[in-house]
Amino acid sequence: MKKLLILVAALFAIGTVSAQKFARINMQEIVVAMPEFEVAQKNLEAFGKDLQEQMEQIQVEFNNKLADFQKNQATMAASVKQMKQQELEQLQQRFSEFQQIAQQDFQKKEAELLEPVQKKAQEAINKIAKANGYIAVFNTGVPSLAYFDEAQLTDIAALVKKELGIVESPVAPAAK
Repeated sequence: MKKLLILVAALFAIGTVSAQKFARINMQEIVVAMPEFEVAQKNLEAFGKDLQEQMEQIQVEFNNKLADFQKNQATMAASVKQMKQQELEQLQQRFSEFQQIAQQDFQKKEAELLEPVQKKAQEAINKIAKANGYIAVFNTGVPSLAYFDEAQLTDIAALVKKELGIVESPVAPAAK
């Protein structure tokens, strides 16, 4: 009798697992298709351009001072020459520090701009998954499982895009 109960419990567990629904989606594909992503990208590009312009200004200043130093070093007093060399070294150090800070600022800005877009996409995925009874949705854009059979998972990208109001533009026929 005990073996029969174990067998019935095992069959019930197998039946329960097979009735559960799993889905898949490429989150990156959804985020990139969102209009908010395009706006964030444009803002990030503008921010990056500003940083680049500031780095170029520092580089121009360094190049001008270096050219002046090289041109006039033969006629400079030793103390002036030493001061100019220190000034060039400080400017070079300032440029290097600015590059590091600019890179960090760019990464922070990127996270700041993309976080709301990713959050909105995640909320749409959650809503679609709950509404359709999926217990798990796998992100195929960055697979974290060693193996899963994509063919056995329902692709919910179209539902999520519809939820987000993303309209796919038709693909133009190939020219012959």
